[in-house]
Amino acid sequence: MRSASGDLARRLREPLCPVILLYGEEPLLIEESADRVRAAALTQGYQERLRLTVEPGFDWQQLRATGQSLSLFAERRLLELRMPSGKPGDAGGKALAAYAADPPEDTVLLVITGRLDARARQGRWFTALEAGGLSVDHRSVRPEQLPGWIRARLQARGLRAEPEAVALLAHQTEGNLLAASQEVDKIALTASGQTVRTADVLASTADHARFNIYALADTCLAGNTAKALRMLGGLRREGVEPVLLVWALAREVRTLALIAWGLSRGQSRSQLFKAHRVWNTRQALVSAALGRRPPAAWLAVMQRMARLDRVLKGRQSGNIWLELEQSCLAICAPGTPSMKA
Repeated sequence: MRSASGDLARRLREPLCPVILLYGEEPLLIEESADRVRAAALTQGYQERLRLTVEPGFDWQQLRATGQSLSLFAERRLLELRMPSGKPGDAGGKALAAYAADPPEDTVLLVITGRLDARARQGRWFTALEAGGLSVDHRSVRPEQLPGWIRARLQARGLRAEPEAVALLAHQTEGNLLAASQEVDKIALTASGQTVRTADVLASTADHARFNIYALADTCLAGNTAKALRMLGGLRREGVEPVLLVWALAREVRTLALIAWGLSRGQSRSQLFKAHRVWNTRQALVSAALGRRPPAAWLAVMQRMARLDRVLKGRQSGNIWLELEQSCLAICAPGTPSMKA
């Protein structure tokens, strides 16, 4: 049975399922859920804890053998199986499906993995684990959700917070949920009172905002110039290679130019989105970018991206980071940019 991460606490007050699968995009939330499962297991008499980690060459026969072996220390056991890659392979898939179909008594299998793509979630092993027990998907906390997440985190520690303090903390830690959690813990220890104020956040936090290249591309599509430049600066400080940024931005501009050209020829927007693999979750962003300038103007942005590529490869003089800034501005801004390349 699939469950949301926020519902896990309630489910753990019931007798534990024989199989529990934790997966998703956010490692912090997965690890916190694993801690809750361990605590619940201990409360319900699962005194022994065994651990297996799937690494190259892992013998999947260990899973069944460990589950069937008699315990020398406790009647009930928690068996943890960590699968970092999320890809058990053919042998692993069969072993997991067989285990879920006939789980041993007095043993809870806790499977911990990371992000699973659609293909993995349709695999036999995943559906078998989900049918035989409980699966919990831990999705990333989106930027617009982060202030509420921080506020709830502070409230759990008996603290209130000024709206400005929450907004500042979200700004400082956006893209790095672990940093947000650590800062909340630090503020809980150092706050001067029951209400967290902006001064408390300023005294405690540094700029932990961490972004990825895809988030930068989406922010440019949304036309948020200030945020895009701040994200670019953060990526530069983190040592992200410019080639990755050039690739991500050029890919978006090429897609926009092709869709804009198709629209100018009277083609259907929905068909163009389908042809260029613009998924439902990103169609609003792409539409917003297309609406900021006439179709022909995207050719000028394409020329700027060509210049960016030449600078990256040393075929044209220029500072790659300044060129990246100009490219972000060109994608964000309305109107027709200079055609000069």
